[in-house]
Amino acid sequence: MRHSTLLLLLSTLGFPPLAAAADRVTFTRHDDRVRIEISGKHFSDYIHRGWPKPSLYPILDADGTSYTRDFPFKQNPAEVPDHDWHRGVWFAHGAVNGHDLWRELPAKKTGRIVLDAILETSDGPVGLLRLRQRWETSEGRILLTDETTLRIARTAAGTILDYEVKLLATHGAVTLGDTEEGTMAVRINEAIRVTHGKNKDTRAGTGHLVNSEGVREKPVWGKRAAWCDAHGPLPDGRVIGIALFDHPQNASHPTWWHARDYGLLSANPFGRHDFEKLKDQPKAGDRIIPAGGELVLRYRLLFHRGDEKAARIADHYRDYAASR
Repeated sequence: MRHSTLLLLLSTLGFPPLAAAADRVTFTRHDDRVRIEISGKHFSDYIHRGWPKPSLYPILDADGTSYTRDFPFKQNPAEVPDHDWHRGVWFAHGAVNGHDLWRELPAKKTGRIVLDAILETSDGPVGLLRLRQRWETSEGRILLTDETTLRIARTAAGTILDYEVKLLATHGAVTLGDTEEGTMAVRINEAIRVTHGKNKDTRAGTGHLVNSEGVREKPVWGKRAAWCDAHGPLPDGRVIGIALFDHPQNASHPTWWHARDYGLLSANPFGRHDFEKLKDQPKAGDRIIPAGGELVLRYRLLFHRGDEKAARIADHYRDYAASR
């Protein structure tokens, strides 16, 4: 890619400067995944077979630091093995024409998201992966299809992962129902949780949640905000963080946040009834895509060092918000 073309692309996407000219994103296709490397080092795998929905796992920095929980891909004694449908980074929703494609509970006949085709991979300073996927009921009936575009770059601010998801009502009208169970999500490294343990064993952790409105820790859940950041110290004292940005052109911006003290960071534009406790309005957050129509959602994940102030998350969000 010519230098002038690269600069134009970075400006269009609202990317900060790249970390180094040598940082090149490459993709290698395997039967069950697409391996993603940056400068020859493992960054992540887009795992699309063997599980009810695709996800990106692990998320690794250049030095091997992991930003995501290992479970259920690996058994880690330092982790709480709960919510096995919380895997790495993923996009899904818990009410699609009445079907749950967020949780994975065979007894409840939850649905699945299936890779239909890898449409494109493009190596370079900004790597691109385009996919087409089917959203199906537990019986295999197609509810909708999506076209998902991922862009990845290692920048001076940290590693950027952009998601653009085009939801297509290819098989009739689609109702994305009002539920807290969704939608653009990451399950963070266990070390940076706000709380540790589970149920009676729950105890304070050293991690933090903060949103663009200055709300912190557990009260972040259910609030509307343009971005949310999870950060905290690793056992060796280094502070890492994950910021998730909601693009201002998205439905219901600023989005609600299904952000939990136990390690879930998720932007959900459809959960108004649950998040605002509108018990008498169970469909307040429903959004309908008419047959043949589409809904486009855009998000950015920034994997960074330091807390939200040291990483200048508010400044980087402003750049992202100005991008096309």
